[in-house]
Amino acid sequence: MSELLPAAPRIYWLESKAEIIKSARMPQFIIPTIALPPAFYALFALALGQGSEAAATQTLATFGVFAMMGPALFGFGVNIAAERETGQLELKRLSPMPAGAQITAKIAATTVYCAISLVMLYSLGIVAGVALAAAQWTAMILVHFLSIIPFSLMGIGIGYRFGQGAAVAIANIVFLSLAVMGGLWFPIMTMPQVMQSAAWVLPSYHLGEIALMAAGQRNDSFLLLHVGPLLLITLATAIFAWTGERQQSR
Repeated sequence: MSELLPAAPRIYWLESKAEIIKSARMPQFIIPTIALPPAFYALFALALGQGSEAAATQTLATFGVFAMMGPALFGFGVNIAAERETGQLELKRLSPMPAGAQITAKIAATTVYCAISLVMLYSLGIVAGVALAAAQWTAMILVHFLSIIPFSLMGIGIGYRFGQGAAVAIANIVFLSLAVMGGLWFPIMTMPQVMQSAAWVLPSYHLGEIALMAAGQRNDSFLLLHVGPLLLITLATAIFAWTGERQQSR
């Protein structure tokens, strides 16, 4: 297939293919980021949900956001940090490869692994009794895939600022903190007031609430209350990513 493409698109295709294969050969990436969300969902929705369709639907909506976090944070953050340390990043910059090929490849790999995790998650959701209208499925899928954006930007910022070892540790802390404090595992109302207040500055909380609205589990009249802060947070993560990249390129 790649031989039939013009030169520039062929480079994008080959770089994306290489990034996907590289990630597939890393069990430390595949297991926690791809397998963990479906495994946790099976525990919370199937084992502990006691057959409640509402509980299975709510958990599916929030765990879909959780499933996007791992590939985005680790796929960008840890991989960029590793490439910086080994000199691969500098080598690619000096090569005649198009400037956007590297980031396009990482976006492609992240999207592929997010899609795999979502397919596993949605399959378990259907087994657990989730029954949504076609429009609700479409809206929830859209929200889940849009979740990739802020977490990828966070990952880029981490990857350009820290070495591989530190990036792994920081990505893990951010990953688990956003999941717990964002109310993706347990309803935010069950947490102390200080944590409920802190959730408003976390993208995971707003994305989880918007996903719940898409699934018909929240009143969508409050949509703008979450979209507004989410856009501001995404802008902040974009600045974090951009300044990290500029710092590295000097």
